[in-house]
Amino acid sequence: MSQLLIDGKWVDGESAQSLTDKYHGNEYGRMAVASAAQVTQAVDGALAGFRASTLSPYERFRILMEAARIVESRMPMLIDLMRDEAGFTHADGENEVRRCVQTFELSAEEGKHLAGELVPMEAAAGVRNRMGFTIRVPRGVVCAITPFNSPLNTLAHKVGPAIAGGNAVVIKPSNVTPLSAVELCKVLIDAGLPANLLALVHGSGSAIGRQLLADPRIAFYAFTGSTQVGREIQQAAGLRGMQLELGSIASTIVCEDADIDLAIPKIVNAGFRKAGQVCTSVQRLFVARGIADEFIPRFVAAVKATPYGDPADPKTILGPMISVQHAQRAAAWVREALDGGARLLTGGKCEGALFEPTVLHGVDATMKVVCQEVFAPVVSIIEFDDIGEAVAGANASDFGLAAGLFTSDLKTAFRTARELAFGGVHINEASSARIDVMPFGGVKDSGFGREGPAYAIREMTEERLITVAY
Repeated sequence: MSQLLIDGKWVDGESAQSLTDKYHGNEYGRMAVASAAQVTQAVDGALAGFRASTLSPYERFRILMEAARIVESRMPMLIDLMRDEAGFTHADGENEVRRCVQTFELSAEEGKHLAGELVPMEAAAGVRNRMGFTIRVPRGVVCAITPFNSPLNTLAHKVGPAIAGGNAVVIKPSNVTPLSAVELCKVLIDAGLPANLLALVHGSGSAIGRQLLADPRIAFYAFTGSTQVGREIQQAAGLRGMQLELGSIASTIVCEDADIDLAIPKIVNAGFRKAGQVCTSVQRLFVARGIADEFIPRFVAAVKATPYGDPADPKTILGPMISVQHAQRAAAWVREALDGGARLLTGGKCEGALFEPTVLHGVDATMKVVCQEVFAPVVSIIEFDDIGEAVAGANASDFGLAAGLFTSDLKTAFRTARELAFGGVHINEASSARIDVMPFGGVKDSGFGREGPAYAIREMTEERLITVAY
């Protein structure tokens, strides 16, 4: 079980942990756990690999394009693996693989065209016979720390731009989805990437994660996860670079003039795909009171018609959550809301790690399902009379990752987009609308920095000024 990649070689860990699938609870594999010494060796090897690398931008382009091709060719195996690791349905798994392919392709193109700019030195008074320009240079060793809910594509969003920019990468994936990271590393090596430009270690964030944060040789941290851990990373990393994509309470607003036929399927998908375990999943759904009597029954009917259960069944849309404990926590939050006066329109039941798609109405701002990140297939409907009321409700959060807005009025769309305090605002799309080419990231407690290869590659490289007097 050689699942650690250290100094260009696949090696065993000091111990191993059992991995069980999310629906049946059967063991499907084991995770190698790295020792503290192995973590140090991983950074040693990545740093040495970076210093020795002679890959040109075009060679990195060819490697990443070949990696995209290999990922696509291994789609069936990767879908099956993510079904066991993350509880993904076939549709979620296929989407994850196709997006990973696109992310590698985009990273390849950005690396090939990465360049600085000319500085107009002689625009300053008294300056003659002097020119200046900038170049982009790699930072060195990038540390990628990734979550369970997007085990391939989120990792590709960190590794792809890092490699395209000329860096080496140390990867610490989620403990519950480690084998997807193993397979992605195999893809990159099979595509021709020198193995010593990659390192992969598994283990707890409290031990291995903190050790990686304490290593001053790591130049940049790319992290997706909770705001609490993001704060720890920011404090430990100090002046080193970082990109933090953190927690969220995503809102979507449906105005009175919205196209309901357009809105409902998009919101259902955004609220319940991946069992609601997406940082931009619709959690708070603001509905104009004038259309509530029509919208709410139709929305609930669409949710009730969403097949849930065994992710191996091709008809299943909503599979299990990542663990029984996560499902039980979500169920407890729903019960608390009901005890506080909320009404259950559908769902609410928990069986093992499977949690029914759930819709609540009559919630208030103090309920956990409203004011904390639920990260489960639970949508709370909040009616409003005025768009300003909906904007204020959406903004009434420490988080600000993404929001959706359905309206047929351009004035409402553009004015509200400026007023919503989120990193991304999607008009006539739900909050989870995302294309991998776009900048993706948040404000407030949702972090800072941007994913999207064109944006991430600039964060993972440094701008260097060069001037020449003649």
